Amino acid sequence: MTDNIKDKVIVITGASSGMGEAAARHLAANGAKIVLAARRTDRIDAIASELTKQGKEAIAVATDVTKRDDVQHLIQSAVNRFGRVDVLINNAGVMPLSRLDQCNVDEWDQMIDVNLRGVLHGIAAVLPYMKEQKSGHIINTASVAAHLIFPSSAVYSATKFAVRALTEGLRQETAALNIRVTLVSPGAVKTELLEHISDKNVQAANREYVENVGVAPETYARMVAFAISEPDDVGISEIIFRPTAQEL
Repeated sequence: MTDNIKDKVIVITGASSGMGEAAARHLAANGAKIVLAARRTDRIDAIASELTKQGKEAIAVATDVTKRDDVQHLIQSAVNRFGRVDVLINNAGVMPLSRLDQCNVDEWDQMIDVNLRGVLHGIAAVLPYMKEQKSGHIINTASVAAHLIFPSSAVYSATKFAVRALTEGLRQETAALNIRVTLVSPGAVKTELLEHISDKNVQAANREYVENVGVAPETYARMVAFAISEPDDVGISEIIFRPTAQEL
């Protein structure tokens, strides 16, 4: 199943913890060459060092996905080190949930900048290389919130709905270029994402729910591995996964 992962150069944003870190470790274990990207350089440096000591190939590149130059530098660093980029996993995201009447405009802007603009920056940086290679795979992380809305999720859902639309448009436009495009929409996963919620009541309610039913970040890692491992003539357009106990 994992033969199509071995030796692929895979760039992962938001790789310092949670689903991004789990994906990096899982894909490296299956023979991929990993480029870890995040703002927390101490974390990605430590992960890359650990993987290298295990005999795997990995580098860390400090990256703020809201800065286009950072993301361009990330992709160029991957090409400089490994000669190509086979997969980009746009995983960086934030989720400061709140009701609209609280008017947390700074948090709205942050979600737009990281969750949507960050994905666009990744696409803009990697697409020219993949077009030249005549191959590649772009995986965008959305959420079940890209398919439904609940109180306090309006802006977060809006950014993820946008990523969903963007991903389908990208898939259609790049199909003839031999570039695969996948949307992965996780449900409740036990990560640091809840720490972004400034409303303590909303945070407490979501934390209790995720602690009770949430799945491990390694679940996400297996999903992206499945999408990558399929033969190159098979495109997995979308994966939605939830804990079995999650109703919405």
